[in-house]
Amino acid sequence: DLLLSNSCIPFLGSTEGLDFRTLLLDEERGRLLIGAKDHIFLLNLVDVNKNVKKIYWPAAKEKVELCKLAGKDAHTECANFIRVLQPYNRTHVYVCGTGAFHPLCGYIELG
Repeated sequence: DLLLSNSCIPFLGSTEGLDFRTLLLDEERGRLLIGAKDHIFLLNLVDVNKNVKKIYWPAAKEKVELCKLAGKDAHTECANFIRVLQPYNRTHVYVCGTGAFHPLCGYIELG
């Protein structure tokens, strides 16, 4: 119904089926951060398909191999699923991912 009434703009930037998991709304700067499988997206709230920025952050290859050796599914479990997007200060966001069952965290500068 929303699409038919032109009441929304669908995000077209990801055709890979990246399993979106977490969102962080930055109203002050008019941005939306989306945590996905191996990616973090930074979208413009006015037009989510304009100037999309994407950070590719996969799990380390050796961690993916260990995950597969443990019997986990390579496509649905052995990746870096972004689970935490938390404002840290005015310039950075704290980010954590699963890291193929070896969690890792870091900071992203939003400049």
